Amino acid sequence: MFIAMNRFRIKRGHEETFVDHWRQRESYLEEVPGFVRFNLMRGPQTEEYTLFASHTEWASEQAFADWTQSEAFAKAHANAGKSPREIYMGPPQLELFEAVL
Repeated sequence: MFIAMNRFRIKRGHEETFVDHWRQRESYLEEVPGFVRFNLMRGPQTEEYTLFASHTEWASEQAFADWTQSEAFAKAHANAGKSPREIYMGPPQLELFEAVL
């Protein structure tokens, strides 16, 4: 199992805008071999932001790598720039994990 997470710091008061953007987004993940599951998770808050993480689970690291080079990936990210940039406190932070147990 392989997990890819993007952490997003969303300015307080813009959480629903962020979640709505993800609800309306076409991910095309189901088209890609090795995709297992997706979750969008809300985390802790500070005075400035709420932490969110997109979490995808893959059958293998290679399946994830293949996704990043796929037409489905290009289609899923074609409208990424349409999310209002003013709601973010910096770029997303990618974290990759390989299951060891």
